[in-house]
Amino acid sequence: MLTVIQRVTEARVDVDNQTLGKISQGLLILCGFEPQDTAEQLNRMLTKCINYRIFDDGQGKMNLSLKDINGGLLLVPQFTLMADTQKGLRPSFSKAAPPELGRQLFDHLLSLAEHLYPGTQSGCFGANMQVHLCNDGPVTFLLQF
Repeated sequence: MLTVIQRVTEARVDVDNQTLGKISQGLLILCGFEPQDTAEQLNRMLTKCINYRIFDDGQGKMNLSLKDINGGLLLVPQFTLMADTQKGLRPSFSKAAPPELGRQLFDHLLSLAEHLYPGTQSGCFGANMQVHLCNDGPVTFLLQF
């Protein structure tokens, strides 16, 4: 599993001109899944992201977590993160989980998130989504599990 976490001042996901998920200050997490990903990895990733200290404290140091600031959490599935770009001029997605497995993994992740962090928002697996965000900093991290 590969995730991109972005500290945002605001973010939203639209599908067909309708907003599915929207947050103010918090984290936008883009999630790419592989066939061998497990529920344990999903839980580790989510726990790390919620507790990852990337928000500024009173002295401007990254010492606060999403939980500490009571920020928003927006999860967005993005299979293109799993692209193999080593050869040619067209990406290959052979490393990505097949669509049905990817959907199951994202649904499981979303269920975990809603349990661990109420108010979690999300995009829609398989949809053509428009993701709008204001990256704060910018602060972006790539996490692999």
